[in-house]
Amino acid sequence: MGRAHNVAIASLPGYTLPGDVSASDRYFERDVVAPPFRLNPDGTMDVPQGPGIGVAVDREFLDRVTVRRELFRM
Repeated sequence: MGRAHNVAIASLPGYTLPGDVSASDRYFERDVVAPPFRLNPDGTMDVPQGPGIGVAVDREFLDRVTVRRELFRM
């Protein structure tokens, strides 16, 4: 999810110091967001075009890999 924000910010005109914009498979077998981030053959990365930040949480996968949940009420 954070990578989606980094990619969106890095795509802004004049932005010169991008954060982590590596492909999803660099760190994870499977990402918790869809679509996953992939590098193009020329080393660039497409900015997701979906609503909001362009990606959606794969809740089914996230539920399968979650080992603990906590609820904080304010």
